[in-house]
Amino acid sequence: MPFLTLRPVLLLVFLLAGRSAAVAFAAEIQSWIRINQLGYTPASVKVAVWVSKSPGEQISEFELVDAASAKVVFKGAAGRNFGSYGPFHSIFRLNFSAYKNEGAFYLRAGKAVSAQFKISAGAYNGIADFPLRYMRQQRSGFNPFLNDSCHTKDGYVIYGPVPEQTHIDVSGGWHDATDYLQYAATSANATYHLLAAFRDFPAVFTDSHLANGKEGANGVPDVLDEGRWGLNWLLKMHPRADWMFNQLADDRDHIGFRLPDKDSVDYGWGKANGRPVYFLTGEPQGLGKYKNRATGTASTAGKFASAFALGSRIYSKRDKTFAQLLRLKSLSAYAYGLKKRGVAQTAPNKAPYFYEEDNWVDDMELGSAALYRLTGNTGYLKRAIGYSKQEHITPWMGADTARHYQWYPFHNFGHYEIAESIKNRQRDTLIGYYREGIDKVWQKAARNGFYRGVPFIWCSNNLTTSFAIQCYLYRKLSGDRTYEQLEQACFDWLFGCNPWGKSMVYGLPADGDTPRHPHSSFTLLNNFPLDGALVDGPVYASIFKSLKGLQLYAVDPYSDFQSDLVVYHDDFGDYSTNEPTMDGTASLVYLLAAKENEALKATRRKPSLGN
Repeated sequence: MPFLTLRPVLLLVFLLAGRSAAVAFAAEIQSWIRINQLGYTPASVKVAVWVSKSPGEQISEFELVDAASAKVVFKGAAGRNFGSYGPFHSIFRLNFSAYKNEGAFYLRAGKAVSAQFKISAGAYNGIADFPLRYMRQQRSGFNPFLNDSCHTKDGYVIYGPVPEQTHIDVSGGWHDATDYLQYAATSANATYHLLAAFRDFPAVFTDSHLANGKEGANGVPDVLDEGRWGLNWLLKMHPRADWMFNQLADDRDHIGFRLPDKDSVDYGWGKANGRPVYFLTGEPQGLGKYKNRATGTASTAGKFASAFALGSRIYSKRDKTFAQLLRLKSLSAYAYGLKKRGVAQTAPNKAPYFYEEDNWVDDMELGSAALYRLTGNTGYLKRAIGYSKQEHITPWMGADTARHYQWYPFHNFGHYEIAESIKNRQRDTLIGYYREGIDKVWQKAARNGFYRGVPFIWCSNNLTTSFAIQCYLYRKLSGDRTYEQLEQACFDWLFGCNPWGKSMVYGLPADGDTPRHPHSSFTLLNNFPLDGALVDGPVYASIFKSLKGLQLYAVDPYSDFQSDLVVYHDDFGDYSTNEPTMDGTASLVYLLAAKENEALKATRRKPSLGN
């Protein structure tokens, strides 16, 4: 009898029986295999992770099965039991790196069977371009996703050397996250990563959008269009040699969900009539109950200098007038950092949350290194090396926790820029700095089966991305593959090889289990996709329980995988784990470009035009 012809009572009984059977079946499943949902390339490290919540359950071997033929094509020993971690009692790493053939496969170990995945030379084709979709969606000024403009009346100067509330044009740039605040520090760091990705991996980027972000080709790779969008806003935020701004808007923004072109916040000049722009004074700032702990200008100014200097190099043959302007701005930004050495934190207002950056020598190191590569002036090289000695390891590495953005950027790109420029013993010293930081993380990562050594603080995915980049830069500079599995484990974590089996990038892969309910006005109000957005990522359970105004709005489908150690919620109410950030996504562009480029070099094939 066809299913839909059952009488209602029988249908209800059938559905209830089926549901009970499904629940009973699910209750029996206590082990899972976590994979990188993007897949693997033939030459890459290929490791999945078997986990179990059943006390005493273990495995001794695993099988790789060809999905088309159902034949076992590889068997491997499961290795050692890493023991308990988070919600799991047992964890084993399943290493099938020795298998090089292409195709569609799944893994089988004990009672667990993985989702299907691919091994393919083209597994990473198009991934570097994909996060640029989110970057375009985050644009302020003209927003190509909405085909409308927003925040065009910014902004009114506060803390500045001009009469309070003087209006200047600082429209443009990117919104920081779901809120519409804009920070010079995160924007300059994002701009640098986009430009560096183009410089280091030009072959993987394509041209399918215009400079304004709309579809079409303009003869410029899209990543460079996005990088220039960032540069243009930074130029507005440093309009003259003795002026620099640190922040646009503040947490009065946090009045609820709305699209940026419908932003009606009144900062004192009328609804949607402009926002405050904070002058970079190097002193504590905060217009409301809370203030930051700023001590100087160097952390922000160093970031400006590095972005401008790299931009000048890239545009030296494309647009000489623009390149010359960037050169001058790089020099003046660097001088602005020297004026008052110290940290420039973002300014809170109504809430105690802000970016608590506590280091600055890494920013001035990168600014010095970038200026040396631009000008050839050895004075900048000498200063860069001096700064490198003051903070050779980014302090979060090896630590169990840190305050929000306390050590930012999350890895020191300056070591790489110097090492790429010199051939003496100092180069080996800089490479050693990278190794020392990686090894501090490795000492923690080696204790658990996910090779997880990155602390679960706010924006843990940003730290994971950044740490994977440092591992890549170290491997590139040194040729040492000691930490290659750790590097790959960080990459795999972002795409599903984690306790929740969840990719942390919206829409990537297209057929994967990716965030569906991010903390975003775009998705909540209009069900708009956030393609390419990297969400904040898991946090310690203790952090989650302590946050203000946080509420989950749906039954948690991942409740079995939450623990007293760490949580992640695919719920729009969880701003701590499921909110995307612009700067984390920009860093992801660099990491994905590195992975796509390695695959391209291995196959000597051109990448596709993207997803």
